[in-house]
Amino acid sequence: MPHSLRLSTAQLDRAAGVLLTTAVGDALGVPYEFESRRLPADEPPQMLGGGLGNFEPGEWSDDTSMAMAIALVAATGADLTADDALDAIADNFLRWFDGNPPDVGNQTRAVLGATRRRLDSGESGAGRVMREESDRFAHAHPRSAGNGALMRTAPVALAHLDDRDHMAEAARRVAALTHGDDLAGDSCVLWCEAIRVAVLDGRIDIRGGLDLMPAQRVDQWSAWLDDAAINSPNLFTPNGFTVTALQAAASAITQTPIPESTACLHLQDSLDTAIRIGNDTDTVAAIAGGLLGARWGASAVPWRWRRAVHGWPRDDRPSDAHDLVALATLTVRDGRPDSTGWPTTDDVVYRERAATAAIPHPYDDGVLLGTHATTDHHADAVVSMCRVGRRQACFGGATDVVASRLMDSGDPAENPNLAFVLADTADAVRGLRAEGKTVLLHCVAGHQRTPSVAVAYGVLLGHPVDEVRAGVLVAMPDARGRGVVWDAAGEQPHLIPSGGPS
Repeated sequence: MPHSLRLSTAQLDRAAGVLLTTAVGDALGVPYEFESRRLPADEPPQMLGGGLGNFEPGEWSDDTSMAMAIALVAATGADLTADDALDAIADNFLRWFDGNPPDVGNQTRAVLGATRRRLDSGESGAGRVMREESDRFAHAHPRSAGNGALMRTAPVALAHLDDRDHMAEAARRVAALTHGDDLAGDSCVLWCEAIRVAVLDGRIDIRGGLDLMPAQRVDQWSAWLDDAAINSPNLFTPNGFTVTALQAAASAITQTPIPESTACLHLQDSLDTAIRIGNDTDTVAAIAGGLLGARWGASAVPWRWRRAVHGWPRDDRPSDAHDLVALATLTVRDGRPDSTGWPTTDDVVYRERAATAAIPHPYDDGVLLGTHATTDHHADAVVSMCRVGRRQACFGGATDVVASRLMDSGDPAENPNLAFVLADTADAVRGLRAEGKTVLLHCVAGHQRTPSVAVAYGVLLGHPVDEVRAGVLVAMPDARGRGVVWDAAGEQPHLIPSGGPS
């Protein structure tokens, strides 16, 4: 069922944030799951790895892996209510399960294990068999509404942004592959509708899906959501039950204040709150992350988190932030890349004429300022502010790439998190330099984004903003030196602490 919607730049950013922030929340929560490690009161959560599965730092767990299994199908433009799509999702669940993942929920393990045995004995139709085993488990275990369906539901919302009723049906069918209890399906519908609204309208409305609930459960769900709105997030533990997990995530988001000066920092603050609830920390933070990414966008996710996060499917390399953004983007575009081939092409071809020189930053000659055409350089790290592929020509021999979402636009709506993105991108340059790397900072033509971040970086180094602007304009005479992005550069260096988020 193709989307009938044409999304704005800001909506595409919010859609791209859904899977990315799901994975970020998951990887941040991994070290603290079931008190595997205590989170000190005076430290933010960090991607330390460990947890129940002895994960690598930044590695996501089963929460995101199962979401990826769904997203791989959704990114083809499939209708997730269709039997062939459900078969493909079930096959992906089994492909992940066959790899002997280190952390699998008990209910999911039971259903997938029974499904694998039946398929190995000669039966066909992975989706049908899995649903039958899910129903059998639910009948044998009356309290089987675990959080394992809710944790992975975010990509379902992206697949059906334009039809909330169809989305609700898809959410229930995908949930029922492993979780046959009605409450599991309900929770997925509520969360998917909240994600849909956040992507399209840029607001949080967790109650918006109550009209999609069966009449006999509307009052109960309304009461549960009321509890989440008024009670401390720390009360929603243990949270293995899908209702409590939803309440925990909802409470963490709605009861964490939105900063007045830089609203998108709410994403980081809310994930901190979600993880401090305790118990199933990776799952609650993954659930919360899906909605937070839908509200604030991929551009609100700090570069250190984007750089670190990775996990299944591995194939020739672990999946990473690039894959998460690509899958989300393809899903809302019905599986179609844009006119340049992004996000599926290895090298986005730009037709804009651009200078080829690598210009040393006026305050740090280990930072090179360039364009998409700057290929002859000795940088071993690249910070990109335009669409890039896996093997973009301007990367040269660099293997460490940080991609930031910054638009060359005079419309403030196209850069909703502008101050944060400028400061965060400058901090990426600073962080890579602290690792001893030479950094190429580039956009398409070097007219707006590269000089603006060069200014923000100079200010982070401690130089006055007017002095840095003058120096950058001397170094880059083709820079525009005006506009919304340029004017914002260097004005709020306090947004990123010197250490940045871990």
